[in-house]
Amino acid sequence: MNAAQPTVVITDWTFPDLGVEAGIFHAHGLQLLARQCKSEAELIALCTDADAVITQFARVNANVIAALKKARAIVRYGIGVDNVDLDAARARGIPVCNVPDYCIDEVADQTLAFILATTRQVVTHATHLRAGKWGLATPLAGMKTLRDLTAGVVGCGRIGREVVRRLLAFKCAVLVFDPVVPAAEIEKLGARSVSFGDLLRNADVLTLHCPSTPQTRRLMNREAFAQLKPGAIFINVGRGDLADPDALTAALQSGHLGAAALDVFDPEPIPAGHPLLAMPNVILAPHIASCSVPAVKKLRESVAHIALAAVRGEALTTVVNGVKR
Repeated sequence: MNAAQPTVVITDWTFPDLGVEAGIFHAHGLQLLARQCKSEAELIALCTDADAVITQFARVNANVIAALKKARAIVRYGIGVDNVDLDAARARGIPVCNVPDYCIDEVADQTLAFILATTRQVVTHATHLRAGKWGLATPLAGMKTLRDLTAGVVGCGRIGREVVRRLLAFKCAVLVFDPVVPAAEIEKLGARSVSFGDLLRNADVLTLHCPSTPQTRRLMNREAFAQLKPGAIFINVGRGDLADPDALTAALQSGHLGAAALDVFDPEPIPAGHPLLAMPNVILAPHIASCSVPAVKKLRESVAHIALAAVRGEALTTVVNGVKR
């Protein structure tokens, strides 16, 4: 490591290479060090002397943060920051930044794809046809039209709002629960602001678009699933830990939930042999709702420029833990 050059470290990544980031850093005289860190010890060894830390899924916990000698920011590839200990970083005066405008349309589109796939039995019929069968693969009652349904949206941030707009175009009633967003803003979208309990009791389709926080983890537990209408459809493209996996599995096994479509799970990857893998009324995707070429390019460039700004001592506009420098 050249001590004269500021150093940015990347703790882990899922891209084919780090050419985008390296090009930006090298053009501005910064060193890049990158490792696919799998343990706390590896993270500490890599990050201790970093001027900025970029992370994707690695757990940047309190011990890792305590080891940082001069980091001016921790930057997350993505919107959620649940893999970073925000309180520990705040106590050390280290800003934690995200990319809040990443993959808005991609995730909203994935949500609608899941909703349409479950209401129109798309995967079920494809499987039915490949097995050499013709005709309806489910009872007629399984074929639903969004116009006749009520959709419940938990969370009315950037993604939640885009989901609401898409749902309204399909002529369904839309209910929204978000304790932070004023009801007037939700009503302006064309949806109705309701309590969480009212949303559960009235939604034919429930979709989650809130961050993973101490208040929202296991938001969907046994009691919450029990309040849903029999036959309701559950969609999760947010974070796996928003739903209790045992409660979700039990609700599907009992038939109380009619279907589910999940891009995320707790834990990830979903364990081999898990009951959900064999359920024909469950659609699963490997945490890919955010993916598109333009979105990933924008994400990587944004993260690199945030880290660059932090090293230069410039103002950071996407700080999520309240630290100002």
